[in-house]
Amino acid sequence: MSSLYERLGGEKAVDAAVELFYRNVLADGRIARFFDGVNMEDQLAKQKSFLTMAFGGPNKYTGKDMRKAHERLVAKGLNDSHVDAVIEDLSRTLRQLGVGEKEVQEVAALANSVRNDVLNH
Repeated sequence: MSSLYERLGGEKAVDAAVELFYRNVLADGRIARFFDGVNMEDQLAKQKSFLTMAFGGPNKYTGKDMRKAHERLVAKGLNDSHVDAVIEDLSRTLRQLGVGEKEVQEVAALANSVRNDVLNH
């Protein structure tokens, strides 16, 4: 069985999804403030690497674990409603790119599975 990474379309698809995802996130008034002052070029590169690994592609991710990576955001008030918004934006992004509903749901479940680590629960 092929990996989620392969079913989504590999590197080009992940790159396109991450770029559109952050355009959606930065336009989302519920969560855009968490990216104030963030170098978005670096953020996109980290997210592409992380999602490639999380989706079963080549593991080149060398970033922080989920708790460490989101620690500063939790201190700024990141909570469940914000994680919900991220998952909604990610799902919308994938649908905008024509990804099948089965894969959209698989990605949403994967994103939801790290909720407690992101929120440091």
